[in-house]
Amino acid sequence: MLPTEHPLPGTPPDSARLQSTWQKLVDVVARLRSPTGCPWDREQTLETIKPYTLEETYELLEAIDSGDDAAIVEELGDVLLQVLLDSQIGADEGRFDLIDVIDGITQKLIARHPHVFGDAEARTASEVKQHWDRIKQQEKRRDSIFDGLPASLPALARAARIADKAARVGYDFPSRDMLFDKLREELDELAQELFPHGQLPVMSATVDAPVVADETITDAAVRDRVEGELGDVLFVIANIARRWHINPEEALRRSNAKFERRVRYIEDALRQQGKSLRDATLSEMEELYQTGKRNEKST
Repeated sequence: MLPTEHPLPGTPPDSARLQSTWQKLVDVVARLRSPTGCPWDREQTLETIKPYTLEETYELLEAIDSGDDAAIVEELGDVLLQVLLDSQIGADEGRFDLIDVIDGITQKLIARHPHVFGDAEARTASEVKQHWDRIKQQEKRRDSIFDGLPASLPALARAARIADKAARVGYDFPSRDMLFDKLREELDELAQELFPHGQLPVMSATVDAPVVADETITDAAVRDRVEGELGDVLFVIANIARRWHINPEEALRRSNAKFERRVRYIEDALRQQGKSLRDATLSEMEELYQTGKRNEKST
């Protein structure tokens, strides 16, 4: 049951209630992995459970986007289950257990917040980051500023993190406005590879025009160069997002959801007319798209 009153920020849960609730969940997960538990849970390993961890994380993000507290609570529970299950698997294999996990993150939080638990001072979020990075570097003894960045991060998110790491040691454009000049430069270089005249086409985005079939790039060398230049454009886009403190992965995820939602509106509207997307003209679909867009804005 969700609390009906809002405690002061930083107030931990009631210890007696937390202890009994937490212990029950831990016992349930352990039972699932026991010889008399669930066959599916018993056969899981840290490797096989990875896809579910990623899936549950994305489902949590969707729940947060929805603003539905009940959904957020449910998805947070699913993410927590992944942590507990991984920890139980580690214990069953004699590698580590839940206490190691909890103790490790507790000590890390204390060590990396000397301005809270020690004598250091940090009045701004920027100063907190400086403390965090310095202590992390000392702990990990890393050779590169990029060491520790997960290779499995989505590429757009990783681009922003890479640029941020470089910026923290001073390698960044003095003004974020310069990034748009860089974007134009990268678009020009992309145009050099895509178009015979080497310039971006000037063509209005309208549905009232003949359909032109896309041509596939058959030359492997050209395709490789286009991919490289397009990657550079995306990297600058990620940098623009970073300098304006926007998460590019989150921004793209929201745009994906918005486009999907509006196309579903087209599908529903056509279905009411006894038609499908394949039965409609491009102009009809665009008109419905704009109608759905206006309806969203009005609500």
